[in-house]
Amino acid sequence: MAHQSDLIADDIEAYLLAHQHKSLLRFLTCGSVDDGKSTLIGRLLYDSKMIFEDQLAALEADSKKVGTQGGEIDFALLVDGLAAEREQGITIDVAYRFFSTDKRKFIVADTPGHEQYTRNMVTGASTADAAVILIDARRGVLTQTRRHSYLVSLLGIRHVVLAINKMDLVGWSQETYDAILAEYRAFAAQIGIKDFTAIPMSALKGDNITGHSDAAPWYDGPALLPLLESLPVEDDQREKPFRMPVQWVNRPNLDFRGFSGFVSAGVIRPGDKIKALPSGRESRIDRIVTKDGDLPEAVAGQSVTLTLTDEIDISRGDVIAAAASPPPVADQFEATVVWMDDEAMLPGRPYLMKLGARTVSAQITEPKYKVNVNTLEHLAAKRLELNEIGVCNLSLDAPIAFDAYADNHDLGGFILIDRISNRTVGAGMLHFALRRSQNIHWQALDVDKTSRAALKGQRGRVVWLTGLSGSGKSTIANLVEKRLHANGRHTYLLDGDNVRHGLNKDLGFTDEDRVENIRRVAEVSKLMVDAGLIVLVSFISPFRAERRMARELQAEGDFVEVYVNTPLEVAEQRDVKGLYKKARAGELKNFTGIDSPYEAPEHPEIVVDTTAMSPTEAAERIVAWLEGELDYSI
Repeated sequence: MAHQSDLIADDIEAYLLAHQHKSLLRFLTCGSVDDGKSTLIGRLLYDSKMIFEDQLAALEADSKKVGTQGGEIDFALLVDGLAAEREQGITIDVAYRFFSTDKRKFIVADTPGHEQYTRNMVTGASTADAAVILIDARRGVLTQTRRHSYLVSLLGIRHVVLAINKMDLVGWSQETYDAILAEYRAFAAQIGIKDFTAIPMSALKGDNITGHSDAAPWYDGPALLPLLESLPVEDDQREKPFRMPVQWVNRPNLDFRGFSGFVSAGVIRPGDKIKALPSGRESRIDRIVTKDGDLPEAVAGQSVTLTLTDEIDISRGDVIAAAASPPPVADQFEATVVWMDDEAMLPGRPYLMKLGARTVSAQITEPKYKVNVNTLEHLAAKRLELNEIGVCNLSLDAPIAFDAYADNHDLGGFILIDRISNRTVGAGMLHFALRRSQNIHWQALDVDKTSRAALKGQRGRVVWLTGLSGSGKSTIANLVEKRLHANGRHTYLLDGDNVRHGLNKDLGFTDEDRVENIRRVAEVSKLMVDAGLIVLVSFISPFRAERRMARELQAEGDFVEVYVNTPLEVAEQRDVKGLYKKARAGELKNFTGIDSPYEAPEHPEIVVDTTAMSPTEAAERIVAWLEGELDYSI
């Protein structure tokens, strides 16, 4: 490797010690396509002499084969490693590179400029201390420049460098530089970037990268690398109240029980009083344990194990906080959400929300607004599409301890996960708890679900029939209820069409309305089961996510999914209501099976094939299963 220090030859131990105690700066490069992000990082690696000799030889060979610089060294190839990246000359995935100088160590994230890969930029920015936003001097401030700058501001990155690149292609024109700077400064003020450093440069030629370039005598500011070496990386988290999310309950033997985690804010010492959240139980710190022995204190940025003087119940995902100034606990929030999935965010659909080590179920209400990143205009929105940014309300199934993202990234930043595919679909930042979450409490009642069911001599449950329109769900559900009623069971039937005449008459048939339709019916079903009834639900309910949400509202064993399995061609042949004919003619939009998908159940309790049995036979099978397999005795 070309990067050498005199200490390596003279005193290797001194070199390693000095290297160990260098500060570390994490930064990212971002901006629009072809602004020179990968080239800039390649140049930094090259100029800091962090390239092995064989890498340099391979770079020279690759530059001649697939480079874009006419046989000269193409520094972007040091970072763009995917075949698709080299073929297209773009960055697709986030590439992390380490390099160091005599003064500091660096981890740089090269993030893609294409709009469709904005989610990858968010990933790279999530751990960055600084952002280098590149602008092609020939093209000026573009939409993606604004989008990335807005995300940098949202994510609270403290240090921003505006790299006005490719100045050699505009003749190092100061007028061009000043015009771009003025436009960007006006936009930065609007999005809350109060301070940034602008540098005119040529990443390819190396001007103003490691030292001041004579090509721009009118520029008297710092070069990029000296600026990055001097940026302060220490933050003010140590001055804030103590916070430590619990990542692991450390129980190696019967004599030791500790709580391990990363201290995200503050300082803690043995004897300090703490509060565990969300339970609110209090204790004191007994020991601060590490593999190298006990510490007299733990500060923000350290990973430690805490033991307490009292045996209190603390689990993974809980937060240990200073008792005098604990974080708030709530289950409803306002938050900014960056949507990162090809499938749109649908209000009311349940997602998993992961904040630190805590994972809870979350539903997003209709966005208050989405942001036009070019004009910063607030736009009305029913959903969020890929790469859109919106402000929404969130409702969780359990309270969590949190801080606003602006105060603590660890306790205010979260991701959203699709419950079916386990894909990360969004990232967000909590603003504040909604006031109603603090004012609404669960009222304890003396007559409970078991008591109501005992009076009826049965156990309440939901029998959820799902299938295509025309599959025979309503006919079968009606027959099942008649048979259960004859058997002395207390029942109620919720039919999709009937409910839309009352409870859900305000809903249409868009994906958003379908999600809300099922959410309401699932909640009503829960109340009826709580009353001790056997509830028959006959709805197309096309999406697995909503059927899973309905299941999870019920106790184990109280949700019975019945898949009324009828092929599309058979259902369309029946077409009792004439709906398929209208859908095929384009008169009925968003019709399941035609221009809106149906997701068949994967593990239903009961399957009835209506091509092989009559509605009466299907109903008999369901009733026999219910009466024979489930214990109705109280």
